Amino acid sequence: MPDVTLSDALREAYASAPTDVVILHTLELRHPDFKNESGVTTSIRVVRDQQDLFARLEASAPLDPSQTVRFVAMGFDLDLPPVDIAPVPEVVLTLDNVSREIVKHLDAASESEASIEVTYRPYLSSDMTGPQMDPPITLVLTEVEADVMRVTARARMVDIGNKAFPGRLYTSTEFPGLAR
Repeated sequence: MPDVTLSDALREAYASAPTDVVILHTLELRHPDFKNESGVTTSIRVVRDQQDLFARLEASAPLDPSQTVRFVAMGFDLDLPPVDIAPVPEVVLTLDNVSREIVKHLDAASESEASIEVTYRPYLSSDMTGPQMDPPITLVLTEVEADVMRVTARARMVDIGNKAFPGRLYTSTEFPGLAR
C-alpha cells in the first residue's frame, strides 16, 4: 500500500531515481531549552548535503510554520529499525562534526525533564516550497551521547501503547455531572 503522506513527486523520485532531482534529507531537533542568543526558543535544523538549504516548512510545523528556514549542511545518518516484533521501533541517529552550538543546546536539554523531539522532512532539489511528506515523521530522542566530533542518539516513535485512553481526562471540575 502506498504511503499517502509522501507527495506524488517524491514517490516518483523514489521509483525512477532521476539524475536531475536529488532527495534532500533534513532533521529538526526541538526542545524547550534550545534558546538563541536573544533567549527565544529555537531548533537545530540540518540537511544531509554539502551546502545549506533554505526551504519552506509545512503549515503545521511546531516552530516557524509556513516560513522559509535555513537547514545547515551536516553529515548525518539514520539507521532504520529492523523488521521485527519490537513494540516500539527505534532509529539510530548519528550527527557528524557537530558544532559547539549543538553541544550547548544538548547540554541545556540534558538538565531538563522534557524530551528532545526530532522531525524528519524530505525535500526535492527541484521544489523548496514544502516538504515532500506531510505530515513529516516526528520521533523522540533517547539515550543521547555526545563527544567532540559526533552525537549519537536513539529515536523512537511515540509509544502509543503507554498513552492514556481516552486521551482527554474527564474531571468533575470540567464535567460537574461526574461528581453526583
